[in-house]
Amino acid sequence: MTDSAPFLSGTMDIEESWIDYNGHLNMAYYNVLFDRCADEAFALLGMGPDYAATRRLTVYTAEVHVCYVRELHLGDRVRGTFQLIDHDEKRLRSYQEIRHVDGWLAATSETLTLHIDMAGPKVAPFPADIMARVEAMAAAHGGLPMPERAGRSIGIRRKS
Repeated sequence: MTDSAPFLSGTMDIEESWIDYNGHLNMAYYNVLFDRCADEAFALLGMGPDYAATRRLTVYTAEVHVCYVRELHLGDRVRGTFQLIDHDEKRLRSYQEIRHVDGWLAATSETLTLHIDMAGPKVAPFPADIMARVEAMAAAHGGLPMPERAGRSIGIRRKS
């Protein structure tokens, strides 16, 4: 387990095929960046590709809320964060940010992830060793403030 709170991914490059006709990163590829960051965090938690292959357990995304804050372009380099903000015996609630290497915020994502027994597939409790890692990350992230953008909903604000 790392002492990093929140977890910080490696540096990621924007790929040319991800740029849309507006000249910026297509919205779908922000999710690719979030997913790559989450994959690094899940590997740290013991739930990487080997976990699925050997133990037939994995994680599925149940719900995601993405906020696009600032455009990314070809040549930009970014890093992602992963903050565990809640969990129980079968679920993880996480908050992520994508930040340009210069520090500015490009996008945020809040995700509900389910732990899955691939034999079903069905939602299943984390094994004890994995839960211990989840609890360790929760303890490391427990001192962080609740992100301002966490828990947002979508709506149209009307003037009175």
